[in-house]
Amino acid sequence: MQINIDNSILFILAVSFLMTFMSTPIAKMIAAKIGAIDIPKDGRRMHKDPIPRMGGLAMFYGFIISVIVFIPLERQLIGMLLGAVIVVTLGIFDDCKSLDAKFKFIIQIIAAAITVSFGLSIKFFTNPFPIFGEIIEISSPYTEIISVIWIVGITNAVNFIDGLDGLAAGVSSIASLSILFIALIMNNMELAMLSAALVGCCVGFLPFNTNPAKIFMGDTGATFLGFMLATMSIQGAFKGYALISFVIPFLVLGLPIFDTAFAIIRRIIHHQPIMTADRGHLHHRLIDMGFNQKQTVSILYSATSILGLSAVVMAGRGPVKGLILLASVIPVLITSVCFTLERNHKKEDANNEESKGEDNNE
Repeated sequence: MQINIDNSILFILAVSFLMTFMSTPIAKMIAAKIGAIDIPKDGRRMHKDPIPRMGGLAMFYGFIISVIVFIPLERQLIGMLLGAVIVVTLGIFDDCKSLDAKFKFIIQIIAAAITVSFGLSIKFFTNPFPIFGEIIEISSPYTEIISVIWIVGITNAVNFIDGLDGLAAGVSSIASLSILFIALIMNNMELAMLSAALVGCCVGFLPFNTNPAKIFMGDTGATFLGFMLATMSIQGAFKGYALISFVIPFLVLGLPIFDTAFAIIRRIIHHQPIMTADRGHLHHRLIDMGFNQKQTVSILYSATSILGLSAVVMAGRGPVKGLILLASVIPVLITSVCFTLERNHKKEDANNEESKGEDNNE
């Protein structure tokens, strides 16, 4: 496996980072001026004070500047950017007015359909059960329908995990970095440059979004990141003829996909509308187990990194070595999580004993 990082990749990443970093304070002022403020009004929110959202506007600015300046605007890329503009515009209105979920869903479908109409679609993928044939080709209109479902699904999946400071931005940056390395292995320079731009805008936003966050990305940022990750995965990993072409997107985007699938199943079981917000997401459950925000985000970063690294190894060294890596590292993560949880409980018990002692002295 040989990965050669061209200087242009680093330059695009740096420009995207700097543009996002410098424009985030401006996005914060704009959000405060137009009333795009996240007010803690239910148990799902982890913050106690009102915080400006719509930081995704700065992320989109850093990304779009670097893309337009450095990447040739071919047909599929134009379709991706048009769809992204629609999603970001929708996110801005949602961050200000909290739009109806069904209306947002319809607009997301339109954005995805526009992108697909420019030729970006899943036309085939490798059969995970080769006994029935190695390649499954998809004919029209099913290729367009499946592609739209994938794009809208991943767009909302990333939005679902945007519940803790720095979580969505960090997970998206790791996923984008994984796609960047896979693109370099596949010698897909356009995808590599796109991924670098997305990594840069995520990392440029993180200093303002890590706990305690000064600004949230809002739906503007979360749906933008989801949309771009979904379309980039179609442009890259799904186009291979090996088994990994089927597995890689699900590994790179494993965390948001699992969280979304679990949320859908949970809401169906409880006879709730699928789009209803609740406090049952993976990050909420880790918080309820006794982890603090920073620990929870670190755990989910680690899980995403393991999945992303396994996808890169699969792309460069084959599925067997990727699966060996995955099976080897997951037990280490689980052990670390259990150790941290036990330490938290001991610390909490010690604090409780100390409080009881102070009460008795009084």
